[in-house]
Amino acid sequence: MIVTRTPFRVSLFGGGSDYPAWYEKHGGSVLGFAIDKYCYISVRELPPFFEHRHRIVYSAIESVREIDEIRHPAVRAVLSEMAILKGLEVHHDGDLPARSGLGSSSSFTVGLLNALNALQGRMIGQRELALEAIRIEQKVIGENVGSQDQVWAAYGGFNRIDFRHDGSFDLQPIIVPVDRRRDLEQHCMLFFSGLSRYASQMAAKKIANLADRGRHIRSMVSMIDEATEILGSPGRDITELGELLHESWMLKRELADGVSTPEIDTIYAEARAAGALGGKLLGAGGGGFVLLFVRPEHQRAVRERLSRLIAVDVRIERQGSRVVVYEPNGLEHA
Repeated sequence: MIVTRTPFRVSLFGGGSDYPAWYEKHGGSVLGFAIDKYCYISVRELPPFFEHRHRIVYSAIESVREIDEIRHPAVRAVLSEMAILKGLEVHHDGDLPARSGLGSSSSFTVGLLNALNALQGRMIGQRELALEAIRIEQKVIGENVGSQDQVWAAYGGFNRIDFRHDGSFDLQPIIVPVDRRRDLEQHCMLFFSGLSRYASQMAAKKIANLADRGRHIRSMVSMIDEATEILGSPGRDITELGELLHESWMLKRELADGVSTPEIDTIYAEARAAGALGGKLLGAGGGGFVLLFVRPEHQRAVRERLSRLIAVDVRIERQGSRVVVYEPNGLEHA
C-alpha cells in the first residue's frame, strides 16, 4: 500500500492571474501558503478475487471493471493517462471538506499522481508533479481551474509563484524571520461558511470576464509586492496586511456575479464589525472558507460573533505532497 499526504492552501493575493486565459497573454503572479490540513490518498493493487477490477472510495464508492466507467473525473483521467493495467483500490480522506476554496481538488490530483508513481517505483519531482496535475485538470478533464493550487500542493511552503506566457512557472519562497511568520499565523482566522460550490462553474464566469476586468487583476497582482514588503520589514505593522486583504477582496468580488453572496457579505460585515481588519473568500467564490485577518486581542469577539460557523486553526505547511507510507508489496516498512 502507498499513502500520500498532500496539503491544502490559502491564497492571499493575485488570484485570477493564474488562469491560462490570463497569464498566457499577460503573465501572472500569486502569493500564498500551504496549510497543515491535508488530503490523504491510499492506493493498493486489488487482488483478483472480485467481480470489479477497480474500487474507488471517496464521498461515494465505485466498483467498476474498466477505467472509463469511473465517475470520479480525476481518478478516471489519471489512471487512463498513466495507462494503469492492474486493478487498483483508491481511498480518499480529507481533513477539510471538498469544494471549500482550499484547492482540495488539486490536492487530490497531486496526491493521486504521487501515489501511483510511487506504486510504480518512480519518485516524481515537485515541478513535474505540479505541471502534470495542471495538465490533467486543464487539458484532460477540461476543468476551468487555475494553476496555483497544484503548485502549492506539490511544493508546500509560503511562496510567490510567477506564471510565464508559455505555461511554465517560477517559485520564490518568502523568506521571513520565524517570529514574523508566527505573527502572520496568529493574525489569520479561518471560518467555514457552510456553503460548498463547484469551483469550475464559478471560475468559468470569472474567465469570461477577464478581458473586462483587467484593471482589477493587475491591481490585485500589484499588491503582492506591497504584501511582501510588509512581511519583510519588521518595522512595519503586520496589520497593514489585513487592510491590503480588504482592498483585494473588494476587487475580487467584482470579478463576476456570484463571487460573493448575500450570506458571505453578511459574514464578512459581521467579522469587520467585531474587529477583523480584512479578509477574503478563498477559492473561486460562491462559498467555502473565509479567511480573516484579526488582531489577537479581537479574535475572541470575532469567534463569538461568528459562533454559528466552524473555525479552523491553521499553520503554514512546508513539505508539500509526501509519500508517508511506502509498502508496495505489503511487506516493507517506510
